[in-house]
Amino acid sequence: MRTEVLKPLAGRRLLIGVSGSIAAVKTPQLVSALVKAGADVRCLVTPSAAKLVSSLALASLSRHRCYEEADGWDSSCSRPLHIELAEWAELVVLAPLSASSLSRWSQGSADGLLASVLLACECPVLAAVAMNTAMWSHPAVQENWERVKRFPRVVPLHPAAGLLACDRVGDGRMADPEMIELAAASVFSRGTPGPEAARDWSGQRLLVTAGPTVESIDAARSLTNRSSGAMGVLLAQAARLRGAEVDLVHGPLQVPVPWLDGLDCHPITSAAELEAALEQLQPGADAVAMAAAVADLRRSNPVSLLKESKGMLMERFARGWELVPDLLAGLTARRTDGQVVLGFTALTGDDATLCRLGEDKRRRKGCDLMFANPIDRVGQGFSEPCNGGWLLAESGAVPLPLTSKLHLSHQLLDAVLELRPSGPTSC
Repeated sequence: MRTEVLKPLAGRRLLIGVSGSIAAVKTPQLVSALVKAGADVRCLVTPSAAKLVSSLALASLSRHRCYEEADGWDSSCSRPLHIELAEWAELVVLAPLSASSLSRWSQGSADGLLASVLLACECPVLAAVAMNTAMWSHPAVQENWERVKRFPRVVPLHPAAGLLACDRVGDGRMADPEMIELAAASVFSRGTPGPEAARDWSGQRLLVTAGPTVESIDAARSLTNRSSGAMGVLLAQAARLRGAEVDLVHGPLQVPVPWLDGLDCHPITSAAELEAALEQLQPGADAVAMAAAVADLRRSNPVSLLKESKGMLMERFARGWELVPDLLAGLTARRTDGQVVLGFTALTGDDATLCRLGEDKRRRKGCDLMFANPIDRVGQGFSEPCNGGWLLAESGAVPLPLTSKLHLSHQLLDAVLELRPSGPTSC
């Protein structure tokens, strides 16, 4: 498999712009993670940021000098530094982006080295805002943020809620470094989209299900499966980073907690809870992706803790089961006009079998799209970082070769967007 698919940040040139928010103390952790992911990282600190985070630390972690404000006026440089940096970078990551730097950027000010770079760069810009809750909610800041979000190629990361350094509890925390790394990887997993495609899901709402359902057998035992939920979560995050509003209904997950940032999460356990969540959320969705691995069976009446002899245990286990309702078929039956439904089916067998069984299931369920993936092949499927298979539609079957689940998520989102009544939207 190609390195750029498995490690989308390998060899990529990232410029980290650090501005004056206390969240700058987290930036060294981000720089270290990006370097470990194979990225070529350079750092630039504003005068305020230089008081909060050591330029020496950033230089040591990035393996390159850390640029400061005074470097922009070095007479030994043959070209202006802000032009050199803007042309060198394939992605600019603002982590953190303070209220002051946001204001300068939104107004087109070139007051400072970082501000000048932002005006000169033509690559994507990943913006992770961080500030006090009251500052963030101020109308002037919100107006600046909305203006910046309309700039070409901008990928905005809204601040998270939590306890801030000022002891305030609310919105304002910079996105977790692990989430920022995922967002950077997402940019390159799409092949560095042009300005017209950077936020092509803006104005759309996507409903995604992810992870396994769990059905109680008794107080100690349950029936479930090996799904980690990574495919559905990455699909949800990829859509959010492309501008969508996303509802994620999920069972127990085995993914990094920061991957849930910015999603409207609705945790469930059983298939009955999943069904209730779908009935509530489906009417407001433009598209639905059913990536959850739903258990096929459940007990009609969960029993008390089983402590009988082995023979009695087998006898009691054999009684009292029922089929879980077909949630996907129910979803397609009540969908609204123009709502696109993407189903998932985990199968075994060769490609011909996958296509035949997957297409049969797509027709029976009434899905617009069905992704059929094999789970009996080494290195893909449940709990693996990669996946592949066939995307089935009325127009035919399209092979999706083995790739990272993040890259696959973007391929599936492209296919769903093509079926929306208005087609792909512009940013």
